[in-house]
Amino acid sequence: MINKLVAKIRKTNAPIVVGLDPMMKFVPKSIQRAAFQEYGETLEGAAEAIWQYNKGIVDAICDLVPAVKPQIAMYEQFGIPGLIAFKKTVDYCKEKDLVVIGDVKRGDIGSTSEAYAVGHLGKVQVGSNAFYGFDEDFATVNPYLGSDGITPFTKVCKEESKGIFVLVKTSNPSSGEFQDRIIDGRPLYEWMGEKVAQWGADCMPENGKYSYVGAVVGATYPEQGKVLRKIMPNTFILVPGYGAQGGKGADLVHFFNEDGLGAIINSSRGIIAAYQQEKYAIYGEDNYAEASRAAVIDMREDIAQALAAK
Repeated sequence: MINKLVAKIRKTNAPIVVGLDPMMKFVPKSIQRAAFQEYGETLEGAAEAIWQYNKGIVDAICDLVPAVKPQIAMYEQFGIPGLIAFKKTVDYCKEKDLVVIGDVKRGDIGSTSEAYAVGHLGKVQVGSNAFYGFDEDFATVNPYLGSDGITPFTKVCKEESKGIFVLVKTSNPSSGEFQDRIIDGRPLYEWMGEKVAQWGADCMPENGKYSYVGAVVGATYPEQGKVLRKIMPNTFILVPGYGAQGGKGADLVHFFNEDGLGAIINSSRGIIAAYQQEKYAIYGEDNYAEASRAAVIDMREDIAQALAAK
């Protein structure tokens, strides 16, 4: 799957992943009204609204980008109906030939980690049959329980030719409380980057430069990104924090390798709620998907210009 991601980035010339992180305040009133008319102001109604909202965005941007990243918490808040909407979103995106990164940030050990890996990336055995659960192409993973939490995921990645993105240096303001702590003379995120590179060395596809084991490094920390890029030369880096969190194209060049690959930049509400920004307000609420498409095109140009000037 990592080779498919690389191929689609080359084809679209857009190292961009759109975060499908729906909140009801982003969903146009017309979509909410239609969903509530059918299902009432219920969890089912909310789930239908976010599913229809997602579908409109995906239809508008699927030819421009290689990947999407649904954040499962935004669906879990609506209970079982929300999880059904998550699964419908995953399946629809795969129908559109988009690579799906499940932003699930799982982190546990033993049989629990195995169950997470199977549920999101692999197949679960039911009698004599085996079934995919959520069936994303990649999943985000929290590594701070150590290798015991990662090994079940890498096992499934090898079996299914899928991948994970391991949290190394996250984009949130308080990430430094732990990730920047100096351990034996170096910040913890550097030690984590080295470990990710080690896990990845055992998970290389037969053909291709990049491992099944990727890393998450926030756009809001470009200097750290420069260091981590050197530590993890064969690791694909998922970079959150573009746009709404303050990251911009000029901050991102150090996340890429000399081949212009090696990183994929995430924008969530900066794209899916673009119509609520002054820059794209001309589209109006009912044309929210067209506003999202315009935001993707602008983001693609911003990154391209930054890489050209590198």
